[in-house]
Amino acid sequence: MTHTDRPTAVEVHHPQPITPFTPTTHLVSAQPGPAPTVQSVVLPDGRVVTGYTLTPTPTPAAETRPAVSRTAINIALGGVGFAAVCGGLVLLTSFIAALTAFITQLIILAAVIFGGWIAVQVFGPRHTGGTTVNIRKAVIKRSHFHG
Repeated sequence: MTHTDRPTAVEVHHPQPITPFTPTTHLVSAQPGPAPTVQSVVLPDGRVVTGYTLTPTPTPAAETRPAVSRTAINIALGGVGFAAVCGGLVLLTSFIAALTAFITQLIILAAVIFGGWIAVQVFGPRHTGGTTVNIRKAVIKRSHFHG
């Protein structure tokens, strides 16, 4: 061996033991259930098939829905509200029609009264000026008029 072939230092690794797992909660051992029943079925060709019976898994409960949809309820409530508003609108329109008829009658009454006053002014007795003589008080003597 030459001095260049010197062995190098060997590192030795010692394995570390694995610490066992200790759960923080205590595990409860499950009691074994009853042994499943074994069922044998004879096929038409004479063979026998033996196996465990399968318990059907329950189907997930379907989402329960109300008998009437919410949309239908909302539409019905909207119809009830619209009917209530229509009743109020009928009363409002009746009130407006009655008020209009009353105002129309007042205008016609004013036109009749004012028109009558104008007719009396236009077609009444005319005063053209001059002296008015009351004939009833006059005394007629000897064909002369003394008023």
